[in-house]
Amino acid sequence: MENLDKNELKQNTIRILKGSITSIILTLILLFVFSIILTYTSVQENTINPVIIIITAISILVGSSISTLKIKKNGLLNGALVGIIYIFTIYIISSIAGAGFSINLSTIIMIIASIIAGMLGGIIGVNL
Repeated sequence: MENLDKNELKQNTIRILKGSITSIILTLILLFVFSIILTYTSVQENTINPVIIIITAISILVGSSISTLKIKKNGLLNGALVGIIYIFTIYIISSIAGAGFSINLSTIIMIIASIIAGMLGGIIGVNL
């Protein structure tokens, strides 16, 4: 019985990591599309940050839904984990890339949006 629990925990961890990776890949794709739109249109600068938050939320929603689809329990927790892993991975990558790491209102909003999107995606994934 204990072996089954360890195996299930390992599989669930892998699913959560896959959901986070899926979210990151989807974010890259959507940001690429958005950058093309920015290149060929005259989008106002004040709309860029909200669009990035929306892209992040959609990506995490999809990734957490996919990861909790097979777990079938604890959608809030597992989805929130996908959001947390995603946002910290993004911040680590951006810090390494030279953007630096600072906590401001935008950062806090992004973290909260990531966790909420993960929770919602987790609920959706468990109930599909």
